[in-house]
Amino acid sequence: MKKRWISLIILFLLALPIAAVAQEAEKAAPTGFLATVDAVFTQLVNWMSAVLFFDFGLGVPLIVLWLIGGAIFFTIRMGFINFRAFKHAIFVIQGHYDDPGETGEVSHFQALAAALSATVGLGNIAGVAIAISVGGPGAMFWMTVAALFGMTSKFVECTLAQKYRVVLPDGRIAGGPMYYLSRGLAEKGMGQFGNIMASLFAILCIGAAFGGGNMFQANQSFAAIAGLFPALPNWLYGIALAFLVGLVIIGGIQRIGNVAGALVPAMCLLYVAASLWIIVMNASQIPSAFAQIFTEAFVPQAAYGGFIGVVVQGFRRAAFSNEAGVGSAAIAHAAARTEEPIREGIVALLEPFIDTVIICNMTALVVIITGQYANPNITHGVETTAAAFGSVISWFPVLLTLAVFLFAFSTMISWSYYGERAWTYLFGESTLIVYRVIYVLCVFFGSVINLGAILDFADMMFFAMSFPNLVGGFLLADKVRADLDSYMLRLNSGEMPVYK
Repeated sequence: MKKRWISLIILFLLALPIAAVAQEAEKAAPTGFLATVDAVFTQLVNWMSAVLFFDFGLGVPLIVLWLIGGAIFFTIRMGFINFRAFKHAIFVIQGHYDDPGETGEVSHFQALAAALSATVGLGNIAGVAIAISVGGPGAMFWMTVAALFGMTSKFVECTLAQKYRVVLPDGRIAGGPMYYLSRGLAEKGMGQFGNIMASLFAILCIGAAFGGGNMFQANQSFAAIAGLFPALPNWLYGIALAFLVGLVIIGGIQRIGNVAGALVPAMCLLYVAASLWIIVMNASQIPSAFAQIFTEAFVPQAAYGGFIGVVVQGFRRAAFSNEAGVGSAAIAHAAARTEEPIREGIVALLEPFIDTVIICNMTALVVIITGQYANPNITHGVETTAAAFGSVISWFPVLLTLAVFLFAFSTMISWSYYGERAWTYLFGESTLIVYRVIYVLCVFFGSVINLGAILDFADMMFFAMSFPNLVGGFLLADKVRADLDSYMLRLNSGEMPVYK
């Protein structure tokens, strides 16, 4: 009961500026419902941006300092575990340490696939193109740097999710930042503060699930599909997509894990193969493309906002792409079958590497080699990448459209689970049908409406989640390091059983 009161108070405080914004928007744009909604989103984004992107006069926004500062702190505190445990992580996802008798709902690989299906998406296709178009080729260098440090942020948050997860009476798992903020901080004598942070995270997570994890994905995937089938009505696409998403999410994390385990490898192979084809066809330009990325990372052109502008774009798009430090993936990893929280954290550190270091860099090379990032006639991220693929072989946009759809679909089903766990934490299992109905409706609405500020609003919700999440990570880092030392000692001594 206390948790619900805390949630209602936070919702009320968050609603105050939204209500004021809505009143101002109605006065400014009385031309129709959608215009009013768009105006509300725009004003709300401006308000949130003033807080999240406050730069103290240094030119570096608060949220960028927060995310990269946290990633660097965790990397040093955990002894560069992102590099020294990389090989072990590969062995774990291959199933060498899978014990079917351990508690959990999905395997290490399925948990990784479910989390990757939420992160490998339009951020890799549209986000990279946006970063390079706005920040220049040098932004890709800083995206890669952010991802390498972000691997440790993923390790910490997913370890904590396993450590403080709750096994429900029916065997299902409840875990994520909500639980390690409330239960973990309670162990340190900060129970009330932990409950407030957990409730705040859950509210922001639900908002991010409806927005960036759902409506933005539906909106952009329809834009890609409509390029191939211009006669396709958006309402028909919205109904079909909502039906498919509904079929999967009703089955819970096990069905999501099964679908993601099949989709993620397939769509990654499809997209990587298409990217490699273009890169190989233009192999002679690869050295100059890398030279351009590296040079403009430190000496960017003035048109891209100077050095700080390029760094900010790289870090911002990296966070949106791989979500390191945001805490969302921890919800999926909490459900993995294991009694070793550190082991699942080590699996999770692969996500930013696969998502950003590999896939995003391939997109960047395609966009830079073809020169489409500088095309003044293209304004949207997906369109930039499609033009880059199409400039080499005319039918490549067909493959890209299929990849966009699969990326968007897998992201929506994984984010439905993230929002579901957050909703359950606040309102209980008995109201879960309400969340699922709203989520499916958002799939439809995302397909048929075009909100001008939806991308920025999605950024805001994702970034805002990092504040309570990293607070928990900082305060509980000593517990993670102690568990890590114990785990590595047992691993190196040969005490841990290997099953195949």
